Amino acid sequence: MSRIEARFTELKSQHRKALIPFVTAGDPQPDVTVPLLHAMVAAGADLLELGVPFSDPMADGPVIQAACERALKHHVTLHRILDMVSEFRQQDSSTPIILMGYLNPVEVWGYTEFATAAAAAGVDGILTVDLPPEEATEFIAAMNAVDIDCIFLLAPTSDESRMRKISEVASGFIYYVSFKGVTGANRLDVSAVSSELKELRKYTDLPVGVGFGIRDAESAAQVAGVADAVIVGSVLVSQLAAFADQPGQIAPALAATVAELRSAIDQAN
Repeated sequence: MSRIEARFTELKSQHRKALIPFVTAGDPQPDVTVPLLHAMVAAGADLLELGVPFSDPMADGPVIQAACERALKHHVTLHRILDMVSEFRQQDSSTPIILMGYLNPVEVWGYTEFATAAAAAGVDGILTVDLPPEEATEFIAAMNAVDIDCIFLLAPTSDESRMRKISEVASGFIYYVSFKGVTGANRLDVSAVSSELKELRKYTDLPVGVGFGIRDAESAAQVAGVADAVIVGSVLVSQLAAFADQPGQIAPALAATVAELRSAIDQAN
């Protein structure tokens, strides 16, 4: 059983929903990331989503684009991110880590070589935004060979055939994008999300996490009422950016926000 599956199984037995915060690795500087991950776990994060900075993050809005730019100024590469994961694993052997990014850095490294290195570092899942399942056969095989879960996105525009296809190849959980658009927008419609998730669950028993548009405790609680996991990114990255010149304040500030989200999610169930 993978760490991701084990965590969702544990949460289900406790009748709780997962909180998955997202931050970009190396933002605003590399030495902030690992202490921040530990702080968010201590505050109530169940899984961690670590963004791989990329020069053209097409699915991301201006907040995460800026985070990528800050990280890339420090030459944060995929190799360096795996070093961060390895460092994190020295103190935390149980919290699942998912890398979220784009295919190019993995393709340059080589699927098999990357998968081997990522598994050794302690990566549990990977979400490549720009890799459709129809073109992912080799990629999925390389990740599955080392027990790394392949996570795919579904959106309001996904039809039944798409839901079925993603359900056939995904593992770990499915990431449902709550609206059409990029990260950081504010167009969350929980009733529409609920309707779509009911349809999706006809095709999969995997947990479903919902992200994009969750900006505060209230919206997190609403999503927790219909999804298995609440994924929060841009609001945390915005807060991080506000403390970019005060790196010592980043972990406490984001931990406080994660704790607030955790409390709201727990009270909703």
